[in-house]
Amino acid sequence: MGEEYRARIFKSGNSLALRLPKALGLAEGEEVVLLPHEDGSISFWKEDQARQVFLALYGSMSTDFMQDGRGDTEQADRDWTSGAPQAA
Repeated sequence: MGEEYRARIFKSGNSLALRLPKALGLAEGEEVVLLPHEDGSISFWKEDQARQVFLALYGSMSTDFMQDGRGDTEQADRDWTSGAPQAA
């Protein structure tokens, strides 16, 4: 892991803002993706790095990930000959 930075959230108009250190290498106006997690933490990355982030996550899955399948449920047979839609 890299160096740790601390920041303080402040009010800016009707929004909250976070001042980020220049050392993070972000440029003014640069788009970032924010991903809140269930535990309250937040991840963010530059929008143009989304593909690399996705591939890194894909490679981090364990070798036995989904070894038992997806756990799909059985689907009832449907009558595709009638024109009226039917509820599943």
